[in-house]
Amino acid sequence: MKMLDVNIAGKIGSFAVSARFQAEQGVTALFGPSGAGKSTILKMIAGTARPDSGHIVAGERVFFDSVTGVSLPARARGVGFVFQDGRLFPHMSVRRNLTYARWAGRREASRSLEEVVGLLGLAAHLDRYPGTLSGGERQRVAIGRALLAEPEILLLDEPLSSLDRDRRAEILPYLEAVANEAHTPILYVSHETDEVARLADQVVVVENGNVGAIGTPAEILGQRRFPMDEEGPVSILEGRVIDVDERYGMARVEIGGALIELSKDSLPVEGGVRLRIHASDIAIAMQAHKGLSIRNQLQCTVEAVELRGHSAQIALSFGRQKLFSRITTKSADILGLKTGMQVTALIKAISVESGRAKIQGKTERQASLKVFPV
Repeated sequence: MKMLDVNIAGKIGSFAVSARFQAEQGVTALFGPSGAGKSTILKMIAGTARPDSGHIVAGERVFFDSVTGVSLPARARGVGFVFQDGRLFPHMSVRRNLTYARWAGRREASRSLEEVVGLLGLAAHLDRYPGTLSGGERQRVAIGRALLAEPEILLLDEPLSSLDRDRRAEILPYLEAVANEAHTPILYVSHETDEVARLADQVVVVENGNVGAIGTPAEILGQRRFPMDEEGPVSILEGRVIDVDERYGMARVEIGGALIELSKDSLPVEGGVRLRIHASDIAIAMQAHKGLSIRNQLQCTVEAVELRGHSAQIALSFGRQKLFSRITTKSADILGLKTGMQVTALIKAISVESGRAKIQGKTERQASLKVFPV
């Protein structure tokens, strides 16, 4: 398995970065606010900016080593780079854009054009030109061009930031497909919680040019006081399927020592699964209830209560996992919610963001799907 090992320090202008992490096959998200230094780290890996010290090693190939004096030029590193705006050649058709990097680099193909076109849903667009494509279509072409260049590493620098919400929703399934099919480390720069939750296997937090933390999406996003996506606070949970009730078509998932039930059709047959739950889909009760259709009821501890106008955001914990609920201020007052209280979280809907199931020796990413527990 190819491994990317990064341990670098340097400056671009007056901005200093220091980054140390490793990335295996799959998606490693460089996550943090705008201006944190994520893109600068990507440029140093790609070879368009030079660190002052450290090393960058991809598998057996040394891209940069300040001790031995190795510093490969960008064109010799075999890195696929997808920018925010795609940067397609406007005078070339989609077909020629896709094959340009392979032709220019005289690289041998392990992937066929047809394979990548099918993966990214581009068959109907091959004879079109970039100016006639939507933003999402242009980014799919840019990703396809990078894949066809046979990269050692695939770098994506906020590829969805220039797209509106509908176009982002359009392209995310294609990025999931790329994450599943690529056999190289993928570094994905983003400051969006929903993208990280949906795509990443590992999260590297970048703050003020430094790596602040490394962990799974659940571990990293759970550390934030109130992780947010476009729809407000969100909980990211990691669990595993432990058994299936074929009679009712339900699976039991163990999360932090607690059990929840979900439709088995939304889950891998066995193994790990990642869940995303919006705060508005979590109600709070002072005790568990037997006479409800909502079967997923977790005993939790109130970690924080934050009032925002007429709504209250409640941070809850059970085991090492965290949940976030959004209720009305009136409900919070009636329940008398305070830090340290024991309550029951009633979970109304869960998004199954991704899972891992071993199929013929290969790790396969499951599709994203929202399910409504009963």
